[in-house]
This record gives sequence, structure tokens and C-alpha cells, in this order.
Amino acid sequence: MADTMTNSGERPGGVVDLGGRTVSRLGYGAMALERFAGDTDAGVRLVREAIDLGVDHLDTADFYGDSVSNAIIRAALRPGDDVVVATKVGALKNPGGPLPLRAAQRPDELRAAVDDNLRSLGVERLDLVYLRRLDVGPGIRAEGDQVVDLDDQLAALMALRDDGLVGAIGVSAVDLDGLRRSLPAGVVAVQNAYGLVARQFESMLELSAANGVAWVPFFPLGSSFEGLPKAADQPEVQAAATRLGVTSAQIGLAWLLQHAPNALLIPGTGSIAHLRENVAAADILLDESTLTTLDALWATRFAAVTDPQPRWSA
Repeated sequence: MADTMTNSGERPGGVVDLGGRTVSRLGYGAMALERFAGDTDAGVRLVREAIDLGVDHLDTADFYGDSVSNAIIRAALRPGDDVVVATKVGALKNPGGPLPLRAAQRPDELRAAVDDNLRSLGVERLDLVYLRRLDVGPGIRAEGDQVVDLDDQLAALMALRDDGLVGAIGVSAVDLDGLRRSLPAGVVAVQNAYGLVARQFESMLELSAANGVAWVPFFPLGSSFEGLPKAADQPEVQAAATRLGVTSAQIGLAWLLQHAPNALLIPGTGSIAHLRENVAAADILLDESTLTTLDALWATRFAAVTDPQPRWSA
């Protein structure tokens, strides 16, 4: 079996500062809660299991399942739970459209989305709000009046922070210049697609670490989008998993935790069994030989693909 690491405060993977709150490095991405629209009790049980396992950071959005994920989190949280709930704005559900989301980038739309998240979560202040930009894929792209200057968007969120409706600000789906421009606004976290087989934002990871900004990768194990690689499909990952007696997904998560000390992971799942496996990945310590092999995957197999992320218009 794998060696294990001792976690700070017995929280999965140790801890990271997130807007003045200390949270476990292994959180939960709540998009998967959409599937519990017809069985919210099962969704509540999943969230409670995550909290019981030491997860104290939930990543959600009002547009996940048309408020379903937020409603389940609201029902699951209890007085005394010390849990950071991060939300995001910049998109809306798009029922009947060619893509599941549509852009909502204007400052007035961002303010309205904050109100939507406050209402569906049943809180007076949002712990952390990500500005979901559309600068990089995968996902929708902005057109027309949805092409909005980053400074105007940050100003809107900073005003909401000043008003006490938002505790902290993060950015998502930004390029390197966007992250640089966001730092003076006091952003505390950045979310971009990143993982063992998708390391095109390595320079952004380094910049975030140098500035004390948490790195919160989405698609940490690769993407289900057609044509994008998955960490679990790589023979080297499978070999490491077999050798250590763990799953390939756990290897991908363990690599991220060791590769980036400021990484805060938010893998999502609708399965309690997979949730437990994800949390257990925080206890896996990869030896130097395994790390060297896994580190080489990007340069030798994937870096030559200049833009591996599909881009669509809204």
C-alpha cells in the first residue's frame, strides 16, 4: 500500500489559506450534485459524508443544476459547521440551448448572480466568489456585449466585497495577463483547468504561489470533453496505481498535492465510495522515482499540442 503523509490538523492533505480561512487541501466540487435534483436527501447525505471526512471547502454555483447544488448544500450545512462555500459568477444556465451555459459577463449580471447565490444558499454573505471569465477554454466564449473589460468586472465584485456581500474574490478561466491584472484587486484564488495531463498554465501556478494565491484546478484528472486526455488513461499512472495499491484517480490527485503546495483540490463525484477514495488520496505519498516519471508526461506526450482545450462561442 502507499505511504502516507501526516496532515496538518488531521484535515485531508494539510491546509491552505483561502481568503483568511484555513481549509483542507482536499475539497469537494459540487457540480456533481446536479444529478440529485430528484433525490435531494441523497445529495445531502453525500455532502454530510464529505464534511465528516474532514472536507471543509465546497465549490458550487447557482447555475449548477438551476440552483440544485446550492439548495442541497444549504440543506446539508448545520450550525457550527466551519465550511467555506465558494461560488462563481459569469455564466447562466441555458435551457434548450446548444450548450448548457451561456455567458453572463456584464457587471450588472455579475451583481445579479451574487444575489442569486445569496438567495439559493440562504446566507447574507458569500465566503468566496470566483469571476468565471471566458478568456481560456474549455467552455463557452464571449461575444458581443459579453466581451467585458476585466477591470470593470473586478470593480463590481470589489464593490460587493466592500458592501459585505462577498468575503473574498477569485478568478477562473483567465490567462496569465488576466491573473496579473487581478492581483491588485486582492484575489485569493484562481481556478483554471490543470492537472497531470494539462499543465499549460504552469507559469500561472508559479505566479499564484509567489503571491500567496490558492491554486484551485478544475478538471484535475483531465476532461470528459472529446479529444482531451485523462490522467487515468495513462499507462504510467496505471502502473503507479497498481504498484501502490490505489486507483489511477488517486494517483492523479496525489501528484497535484505534491506538485503544487498551494493547490486546493475540488474533485467532484456523486458517489460516496468515490468521495472516500478522493479524500484518501490526500494520504498518498509518491516517491521521487514515481514523481519523476509522472512529471515527464506533460513534456513528452502532451505539451506539443499548442491548444488542447476546445473553444466554443456562447
